[in-house]
Amino acid sequence: MVQYAEPAPLLRRPVLVAAFAGWNDAGECATSALETMDREIDARTFAEVDPEEFFDFQVARPTISDGSGGSRRLDWPRNRFAWAALPGTDRDVVLLEGTEPNLRWKTFTNGVLELAERLDVELVVTLGALQVDVPHTRPTPLSGSATDPDLAERIGLRRSGYEGPTGITGVLNHACGQAGLPSVSLWAGVPHYLAGAAYAAGALTLVEAVADLLGAEFPLDDLVHEASAQREEIAGLVDDDDDLARYVSELEERSDGDDAEERDPGELPQPEVSGDELAAEFERYLRDRDS
Repeated sequence: MVQYAEPAPLLRRPVLVAAFAGWNDAGECATSALETMDREIDARTFAEVDPEEFFDFQVARPTISDGSGGSRRLDWPRNRFAWAALPGTDRDVVLLEGTEPNLRWKTFTNGVLELAERLDVELVVTLGALQVDVPHTRPTPLSGSATDPDLAERIGLRRSGYEGPTGITGVLNHACGQAGLPSVSLWAGVPHYLAGAAYAAGALTLVEAVADLLGAEFPLDDLVHEASAQREEIAGLVDDDDDLARYVSELEERSDGDDAEERDPGELPQPEVSGDELAAEFERYLRDRDS
């Protein structure tokens, strides 16, 4: 299942951090957070998962593009392992940059656990993002769970009460618990009207949560700047539309209400103004800006 491009590295008290594109990744926050860490610590790829076993290519189609020297490049759905020293610590990190598979989830998670055992991984951290009813003008909510309740309390996780369908991150964390491997699941809450676009503030929240959990130091100036610039763009869009401004104001009132702490972060509101209008307007705005 796992194909090694080079011998498995000898690592110092490694931790595995994983994020998957797809159902678990509202606003592309989880994958953007992992890509930020990957880029800033210059992680080195050492293994990949063979996609043939785990993807329906009529659903997750490979993409073709122009490569170097006039050649054509074919890219398959990817699950890639890379490693690097974890800055500010005396340990190493393994990054699993993935795409949620279509098939054979049990086999897939067992393969990840076999790699973790081979590398003597001490902790698995999965990143995810879900749609919530908090406006972009408020801090990104962070929820999650840990196999060790003391660890969850130490990092201030707000435990989600969600029950229902899960993604590959939920399956992987459950498998870690069954195998006795400590794991933490971190989830950023993305305003549901922004879930269709890359949401930098959510990615920043996840990277900061990983840094706090592991005592690491990631250079985040670029991501901080991106989140700030995007917030200003969204504010400009909302200010130009009275209906959208009223909708965001409703969300702010709900978020700041006395019962805010009691609500499940995944519970969506039923506002007078449809959030679909804001989502469609924001997507149109992004297309116009890119043009």
